[in-house]
This record gives sequence, structure tokens and C-alpha cells, in this order.
Amino acid sequence: MHLLHDSSTPPAAQIAFDDFLKVDIRVGTIVEATPYPEARKPSLKLVIDFGPVIGRKKSSAQIAKLYEPQALIGRQVAAVVNFPPRQIGKFISEVLTLGFPDPQGEVVLLAPERAVPDGGRLF
Repeated sequence: MHLLHDSSTPPAAQIAFDDFLKVDIRVGTIVEATPYPEARKPSLKLVIDFGPVIGRKKSSAQIAKLYEPQALIGRQVAAVVNFPPRQIGKFISEVLTLGFPDPQGEVVLLAPERAVPDGGRLF
């Protein structure tokens, strides 16, 4: 799941730093990726390992146009881990995998520029 905003979207209203801390963004490694053809937009079902404290979580991500499932295995990504689960068709998405829109509006995954321990929190 994702919310699409392009570069023409105005900045959001200012928030307090404590509000930012309420959003728990963690890094995890994709351990499973499968097509999700039943989704309205081209999507993949992901299983992401966030380490021993959070464990493995499922995510539906609208990334099927840019990413092949097998190429994602072992790749680290960032995700919001403290949103309530969301029903996406027959699939329950437990985390929001993060990305930015490319010029065509397709999601480019957000990832650390080098390997870091799974479960690390963004600050």
C-alpha cells in the first residue's frame, strides 16, 4: 500500500518533532516477493524481515511495473511498521513499504545506501 504524491504536491503542514517520532519507520530485508494480480494496480505481495524484535511482516506494494519479484529477495527497504493492518483485496498488509514516485508516477523503493541491521529505526 502507498499514497502517491508527485513533486508538484505542496509541503505538508509543519509538525512537532514528537509527531514525527510517532511514525515508526524501520529497515527490513525482503524474504519473499510474489505477484498480486488481483490488486487494482500492479502490485507485489512482500514478506519483509525486520529482525528479532518486530519479526516478519507482510506488505502489498504497488511496485510490479518496476520490480521483478525474484530480484527483490535480499533487498533492504524502509517501511512504516506501526500503522494498523489494512485489507488490500484478500490480502492483509501489515506495514507500509515506502518509496518515491518516478517521472511516470511509478514507485521507486526507499532503501538505505548500504547494508544496516534489520529492524533499525529511522531517525
